[in-house]
Amino acid sequence: MKLKILNQLPENPEEGHGRFPSWLHRQIPRGGSLFKTDAIVKKYRLNTVCEEAKCPNRLHCYSNKTATFLALGSACTRNCGFCDIDFTKQPLAPEQDEPERIALSVQELGLKHVVITMVARDDLPDGGAAHMAEIIRCVREKNEGCTIEVLTSDFNGNLPAIDLVLNEKPEVFNHNVETVRAMTPRVRHKATYDRTLLVLKYAKESGKSSFVKSGLMVGLGETEEQVLETLRDLKGAGCDIVTIGHYLQADLRKLMVKSFVTPEQFKRYEEYGYSLGIGQMYSGPFVRSSFNAGEVYYDHSKRVNLPASDSR
Repeated sequence: MKLKILNQLPENPEEGHGRFPSWLHRQIPRGGSLFKTDAIVKKYRLNTVCEEAKCPNRLHCYSNKTATFLALGSACTRNCGFCDIDFTKQPLAPEQDEPERIALSVQELGLKHVVITMVARDDLPDGGAAHMAEIIRCVREKNEGCTIEVLTSDFNGNLPAIDLVLNEKPEVFNHNVETVRAMTPRVRHKATYDRTLLVLKYAKESGKSSFVKSGLMVGLGETEEQVLETLRDLKGAGCDIVTIGHYLQADLRKLMVKSFVTPEQFKRYEEYGYSLGIGQMYSGPFVRSSFNAGEVYYDHSKRVNLPASDSR
């Protein structure tokens, strides 16, 4: 596995043209666990968002024997400007044994908190919701005490489909807003800002998950006020946990980074989120929605005195 970094860098007077900011450099982790995780993923023929989306945290997570599973195939029916997952109009049918394979890999990895995300499946009547529900059931059956976080699509706003997932009561229901309102049409394909807020609010009002979570990227040209507006909107939708990370261009075909956001600015966003009453903020250059998700879940559970297994 190779660590893939940004291919093109915008001009940044403070850092110098073509220079990668120091806060976006990190050491490549070493250790046998990295290869063990990779071997288990391959053994069960699973996709991970770590690999398919070329996540910069891939080696870090694998070295800690954790991965974010990508369900319903490795190709998405949406072609978002930021995401490097393959696009297709005709994906393969869902694999019926995938839920069991994911459950067995969770067991072999010894995960206490698992994140299961999905490609958008606009070709399916329920958007893949029933399949996601089956994954939750299988993971629970084979992994007693494991907490489950799902990172879903918007299911095109299909509330009965969303109910299929919520009825399985995942500890965390996560759906990312991804970017600010003004940039949504350029950054996301088919998804809308308001529909995302609707999905989050619906999940919160259902009361079927302990926490509702969302995340966004910065560095795409958004203004500070637009980010603050997004945080207010996420609070209004009922989000308990919000993540903010730096967008990195995974492929030359994808949107370019427009600005480098400093760690100090990430801290200001975090503090503003807390000032709004958002229960848990996780904000930083390498933060991703599923990165350190177990620790974030565990920490927030302690904040609200919710009994939870040690998910670290």
